[in-house]
Amino acid sequence: MVDVGNVINFPGERGLTVWSSKPKILFCDLRLGPGEQKTYLYKEGIPKDVPPSFKGQSVKYSYKLTIGTQKLECPARLLRVPFRVLVLYGLNDLNVYASGEEVTPSNPFLEQRPPENTLLEVALQVLSTVTAKRSPHCFNITNARGKVARLCMFKQAFKIGEDIVGTFDFSDASIPCVQFSATLQSEEQISEECRKKPGQLPITMSYCKHQDFCLHSRKTHFSLPIPLSASPGFISDIVTLKWKIHFEFITSQNAIPPHAAPSNPAECSTWRGPENLEVETMVWDLPIKVFPTNPLHASNVSLLKTSSMVEM
Repeated sequence: MVDVGNVINFPGERGLTVWSSKPKILFCDLRLGPGEQKTYLYKEGIPKDVPPSFKGQSVKYSYKLTIGTQKLECPARLLRVPFRVLVLYGLNDLNVYASGEEVTPSNPFLEQRPPENTLLEVALQVLSTVTAKRSPHCFNITNARGKVARLCMFKQAFKIGEDIVGTFDFSDASIPCVQFSATLQSEEQISEECRKKPGQLPITMSYCKHQDFCLHSRKTHFSLPIPLSASPGFISDIVTLKWKIHFEFITSQNAIPPHAAPSNPAECSTWRGPENLEVETMVWDLPIKVFPTNPLHASNVSLLKTSSMVEM
């Protein structure tokens, strides 16, 4: 990041410029006749270590393309086009990922050229590797009185837009669990030198929640979708964004007798729960990693085509 101290001079906006490219002149002394049009192509590379687009409670990173044009004897007009930036850290050294090549049939009479992977192709390969399903991660959830449940997840690294799926097993639990909830949360933590007051706590934001009653259940599951509009986890000089799943378990302090099934299978019966139940709440946070996704998938947040125009 460069030019941290420059203040944005656009009216109605406040903030600091964390990165700015050098201006480029696309055309000069352009003359167009009636019905005539010209098209110009503009390309600019963005550093791999800039913060991603992020809209938090205390910090906001936004990227805009500023286009300026001026007509003879008229004031200059500026057009700012916002766009979204997704960053996958660790791509500065592409040689780390250059050794992996697919085995394909080859012709010995033809000249073989090694495939040249673009930065986007390398990034997608890295994303597929770090977010692939592996051996399940299992956690025994216990309190001071015994075992509450067993949680199994196939991975702890996800891409934005994916669903977080986990299963609970209560078959070997010694503490009856009446209800549980799982909430997808992000934690925004400001660096010490940028805090307004010392001891400022991290800001937690909830996105989606799954809640279920699980009394007398042996197994159940939960699913939490990660919004495509969310920002992946990152670390900058000002803020750190982390992700976690916040669990809450409501357990009974006393044993609850199971429902006695009738001896005759043709008969039916109804189990009525106790009117009063002494419960306690148990809280647990499971850290997860959230990575960016394919830019084509991220653009599906809005399928509407946008266009911008400046009048001279």
